[in-house]
Amino acid sequence: MKSSMFSRAVGWGLLLLSALAALCIAALLSFDWNRARPWINQRVSEATGRPFAIRGDLVLQWSSPEAETGWRRWVPWPRLSAQDITLGNADWGKTGPHLAEIRQLSFSLNPLPLLNHTIRIPTLELAGPVLSLERTADGKNNWTLAAGGAEPSPWKLDLQRLVLSHGTVKLADATARLDLKVDIDSLPAESAEGYGIGWKLGGTFRQAPVKGSGKAGAVLSLQQDTKPYPLQAGVQVGATRIDIAGTLTKPDALAALDLRLKLSGASMAHLYPITGITLPNTPPFSTEGHLVGKLDKAGGRWLYENFKGRVGASDIAGTLEYVAQQPRPLLRGQVQSNQLRLEDLAPLIGADSNASKAKRGAPAVQPAGKLLPVEKFDTASWGSIDADVKFAGRKILHAKDLPIDSLVADLHLKDSVLSLTPLSFGVAGGTLAATVRLDGSQDPIRANLQLSARRLRIKELFPTLDTLQASLGEVGGDAALSASGNSVAALLGTSNGEVKALVSKGTVSKFLLEAMGLNIGSVVATQLFGDRQVQLNCLASDFKVTQGVMQARSFVLDTDESVVNVTGLIDLSREQLALEIQPRNKALRVLSLRSPLYVKGTFKNPDVGVDKGAVALKLGSAIALGAVAPAAALLPLLNMGSQEFAQCAPLEAAARQKPKAGRQPKAR
Repeated sequence: MKSSMFSRAVGWGLLLLSALAALCIAALLSFDWNRARPWINQRVSEATGRPFAIRGDLVLQWSSPEAETGWRRWVPWPRLSAQDITLGNADWGKTGPHLAEIRQLSFSLNPLPLLNHTIRIPTLELAGPVLSLERTADGKNNWTLAAGGAEPSPWKLDLQRLVLSHGTVKLADATARLDLKVDIDSLPAESAEGYGIGWKLGGTFRQAPVKGSGKAGAVLSLQQDTKPYPLQAGVQVGATRIDIAGTLTKPDALAALDLRLKLSGASMAHLYPITGITLPNTPPFSTEGHLVGKLDKAGGRWLYENFKGRVGASDIAGTLEYVAQQPRPLLRGQVQSNQLRLEDLAPLIGADSNASKAKRGAPAVQPAGKLLPVEKFDTASWGSIDADVKFAGRKILHAKDLPIDSLVADLHLKDSVLSLTPLSFGVAGGTLAATVRLDGSQDPIRANLQLSARRLRIKELFPTLDTLQASLGEVGGDAALSASGNSVAALLGTSNGEVKALVSKGTVSKFLLEAMGLNIGSVVATQLFGDRQVQLNCLASDFKVTQGVMQARSFVLDTDESVVNVTGLIDLSREQLALEIQPRNKALRVLSLRSPLYVKGTFKNPDVGVDKGAVALKLGSAIALGAVAPAAALLPLLNMGSQEFAQCAPLEAAARQKPKAGRQPKAR
């Protein structure tokens, strides 16, 4: 009796539960979910701190999952669809009333993972989404929303696929000086070729026009950790062009990037705002190579390997590696040029023409009468990166009067200090080696230069002077300078130190010496019967440099037949020459107008000539005597010679002493 009553009670209970479940399902199926919109709008607005609204229909449907098997196929999945959704902008925003707008949102939800606090959405479809992002100059942005609570939520979102159609992203970033608009859309299956979406870009970056387009895989394939995600893009920022084509593994973590990268533009320095990598000013360039990269906890490593290209008319090739590290990232590698045009190096120090400056977007600041470059070094980006790069120019193409054959430079940049250790040129059969240190952490730049010239052949130093082509002998020298300034002209114009040079033993053109002494008879005879070489005992020079003024302490050329003394100064700041050359013969000379020569004028327009007063005095004396006695007219033109001999040993010893840099100057 009791057992039957219990059975009937259980049966009625199960029947009641089934009825209630059926009523709930019927209520869910027939419920008008638009009534829930105010409650949803309120909850989301409170969670984000921004006004949120579903202004269109909100519809919930149920479907059987086709991808599930077994008993899971009997668990229905809800599918939610909402239209005309908006999320408000920050109250200070200027891009419009909404941060986000969506014409229609649709997604299905797998209910079983909810038991494990996981919201699993196999596919989220967005139609007509518009995202308006904005950041002010002080770093404030409109996409950081109010926190919903002090503690992190125990719920996890598992979004497996995102499908976009007719989407737009707008970005107005005053910090990066960006104003962009990107239109995104799904690609038709028949034309996708492995890509899921296509995009087009337009706008400005630092007031330069920006345009581009590209394709990528499905917008979200984050669960496919090993399958490569295809990428293809071409973007132009002003005159700079960037093209990529390749794959990305695990897009959510940028785990492995493998691309073919092409770069081109008016100057490599223009890549800094785009890439964050400090590069020098150059002529127009183009490169193409293989870019591989991987992000890690430290920031990642990127390798641009086996690239080839051109800078101006010079070829370049090499491999560069970018390492994200603290306190600054590091750029290291090797670059070489098989045929390097010397003119293509000029923009590095601002020595290119005003026309070249215009091409790379630099102001034409070089005065017409100045030879030394006045364009300022841009040190603002030196502190953003460290660098260790080796460069080799194996063959240098140059003008006939510049005897430079090769170049090797080891560039080091650390904590805003740029060092070239060494900077070595192959010059006139010898070497010109320097170590340069520029401290860009100070304004103006503080600089130190050590320079050493060895075994430079005289006839190769002056290849366009026919009178020196038969000359023998080699030049050596040293310089040590300290300076302060933000350009080559400013640095040289404030330099302190010493410059020394020495030619020991050799021969020099007799015609050149006779011309310097204005020995008229010998010059005529040389022109008629040919030149010959005169033994060179020594040539030594020693300049003291003070605030950009090079004062000749000693400058002597001694041969078997004459001694030549040079006095005066060279003003590097004003680019002025004021030198006097005084030749003295060691033997009798007939018809000699021996008198001082001068070198004056500017670096760009030097004036070399004879002391006209001394010549006029001699000629005047000859004419006066000729009027009295014709034979006596030759007396003022006779040079009886001099017994003065240069002391080569002490001169050579002084020239061989290492020069010393002066005290660091104050900026003018």
